[in-house]
Formats: sequence, structure tokens, C-alpha cells
Amino acid sequence: MLNLELGKRLIKGDKRACARLISLIENNDKRAIEVIKKHYDKTGNAHVIGITGPPGGGKSTLTDKLVKLLRKNDKKVGVIAVDPTSPFTGGSILGDRVRMSDLATDPGVFIRSMGTRGHLGGLSKATKGAVNILDIYGVDYIFIETVGVGQSEVDIVKSADTVVMVMVPGLGDDIQAIKAGIMEIGDVFAVNKSDLDGADKTALELEMMLDFKKYDTWRPPVTKLSAVKNEGVNNLLDNIIKHKEDMFKSGKFKLRREKNAKLEILNLVEEELMEMVHRITDEHEGLDTIAKKVAIRKSNPYTSRDEIIKLIKK
Repeated sequence: MLNLELGKRLIKGDKRACARLISLIENNDKRAIEVIKKHYDKTGNAHVIGITGPPGGGKSTLTDKLVKLLRKNDKKVGVIAVDPTSPFTGGSILGDRVRMSDLATDPGVFIRSMGTRGHLGGLSKATKGAVNILDIYGVDYIFIETVGVGQSEVDIVKSADTVVMVMVPGLGDDIQAIKAGIMEIGDVFAVNKSDLDGADKTALELEMMLDFKKYDTWRPPVTKLSAVKNEGVNNLLDNIIKHKEDMFKSGKFKLRREKNAKLEILNLVEEELMEMVHRITDEHEGLDTIAKKVAIRKSNPYTSRDEIIKLIKK
């Protein structure tokens, strides 16, 4: 069977098998899911790093520099670049792999762009599956670079061990508007484009915001850098590794992994239940028809819910 063959090749570090399985998982193909099920005991070794923040922050360039630093230390790296997707065509309109084209030929680097396909959270539904496949493939580090808009900053926490929040000078009052969500999820902060005016001010504002919260062991550091000039990127990588070490020492790593696992299970159950609802309602009058009845007050959402649950239980 194809899934058995691909699984064998994957654990041997076959790049083509890895690419094929990620394509299958993007299409929700059960063969890829079977491979993950069979080899799930081989996951959990890679450190997953989320790179997120407002658009235009130079996240792709920064990821590129971080990957190159890790490769100098002979680390095997996977990159999942989550692209915005056109709501009309479903196609990705950004190609982060193009920006990292010089890494694409490196046998120790696997890069994949994945479209959000309209998923509200900004992250592709298949991202976690791709993380599992890359983990089985045997990488040491996995980067997930998000689009950095809307809910994606929150979504990334569900599958990352370390979240790097990338900010840039010139946000002005916007930094106040977005601080509530951002300050909660960032483990490490980076002020990119530090050669621009306002970099010191942005870093200081972040430090002041961080001071409002109490920390038991790890206080998120703020690193000023210029990814384009390759200045300060070493310091950022040091802080990422320090966060990883702190997580292990404090026992928080285990707790975060447990929390992530719980969220992943719930998301998979929710997805399966929603598919079941659509399938069952389509076999009867259809969800659109039910919704139309509710809209004109011939029914109500609660009765409709009860009727659908009865159909599921049959």
C-alpha cells in the first residue's frame, strides 16, 4: 500500500516522501493520516518555533537567516510558510519559498508554503499534520511562519513550543491597539529593521508593556535586529534556545505540549463533527434549508440544533 511505502521512506529521511505526504495531508487524505498514526511515537523531538507579527515585518527574511544559522550548527530544519489565500481562487498569493530559494537546494532544509484556504484562524488546517510529518521525517527544528493578521497570532500558539513575535518601528499607536493579544502569546520578541527611526522607542514600549506582567521564571526578552543586514539574528536565536532550555527546566514544556495535544484533539473532533453535520443534513433537507427556516422565523436555532443531534444519534 502507498501509505506503508511512504511511511518507510519518510522515517529514512526521504525528502520526496515528505513532500508527497504533506500534499496528501493538505487534501485531508486518509493515507497521510494513517502514516501519522503509525509513526506518531517518533514525533515530539523537533522544537516548533512560531514566527508571527504584523504584516510587513520581514518575517520571511528573518526566518531565512535563522535557518541558515541552525544549518551552520548542522541542524536539520523544516519551514512551513503559511500564505494568505485568495478568497476567489483559493490560490496562494505569496510565495515564501521564492524568498528562500537558496535554501531550497539544501538537503538539510525542507520548505513548504501552505495556503490558509479560507480557514478563519489564518493557519492552514493541515499545518499541524505537516508538523507531525516533518517531525517523523527527522528535523530538529520546525518554523511556522504565519501571515500575521487577525486570529493567526493566537492560532500559532496551538502548535508552537516557542512563539517569536516580530515587530517593526513605525507602528505608532497601532502597538497599543494590538498589545493585548500579542503580549500574551509572545515568548520572545524581535524588533526587526532596527536601522529605521523609532526602533529604540518600539523596543522600549515593548519592555514597558512586559513590565506590567509578573513572571515566575521566563520573562520574554526583546531583541533589536536587522534581518536584511544579518545583525542581531544570533542574539535572537540564543534567546529562542534559552527559552527552550527554560521550558525544560521549569517543567512548562511538558505542560505546553499537553495543552497543545488537548487543543489538537478537540480541533480534530470538532472538524469531524462538522463534516458529519453537513453530511447528515445533506441527506435530509440540507443545512441551507434549515437556516432559511430559522431566518424567516419558521423555526429557531435551538430546535434546529436538537433535530440535527437526533439525526446524528440515529
